[in-house]
Amino acid sequence: MDWQPIILTLKLAGLTSLILFVIAIPLAYWLSFTKSKWKPVFETLISMPLVLPPTVLGFYLLVAFSPSNAFGNWLNDWFGIKFIFSFAGLVIASIIYSLPFMVQPIQAGLSALPASLREASYTLGKSRFETLTKVLLPNIKPAILTGIVLSFAHTVGEFGVVLMIGGNIPGKTKVASIAIYDEVEALNYGAANQHSLILFAITFSILLTVYLVNGGYLKRMKA
Repeated sequence: MDWQPIILTLKLAGLTSLILFVIAIPLAYWLSFTKSKWKPVFETLISMPLVLPPTVLGFYLLVAFSPSNAFGNWLNDWFGIKFIFSFAGLVIASIIYSLPFMVQPIQAGLSALPASLREASYTLGKSRFETLTKVLLPNIKPAILTGIVLSFAHTVGEFGVVLMIGGNIPGKTKVASIAIYDEVEALNYGAANQHSLILFAITFSILLTVYLVNGGYLKRMKA
């Protein structure tokens, strides 16, 4: 069995989840407490990957990053960056595609906290950053864990977006979902089954861990 697509998939999912966590914390905080009239617009844009066909998102990313496009040409000429058919392109596409799976659980967790928690922290002289990192985030650990796991699992299962932006380059952009598709097309169902079982086991184990951890956390909170 070729383990390269599995390893590449886990690498992509791990890196995507890490970057998304850094991006999602300030974004979810702003969405939770802002009074801006533009909030619904930002929430809509963030949620678009939930309903938008992956091929549509992949197509527009392909057009945007193409060297024949002004933006893609600018990235190539000034920074020597090529996102098309590269691992970096897969990461960018995965971040955009999995963004709502990280932002929404954290936003929901922050919004559910009582306002008195923040007010008490400010009264004690804590800054907004200290309040976020030392007061708010420790109280939404289940939401954070859910966001990380959903983002990781969603990235593991990507197909349309990664195919459009990354193609099918062994060792570079050929992730497990693409490998499964290739094996099915070649009528090699045994190899497709091996890759599928591994992905099934990985995602099942991750989700089961989340439910067990969050269930135990809620029981301790009630106790």
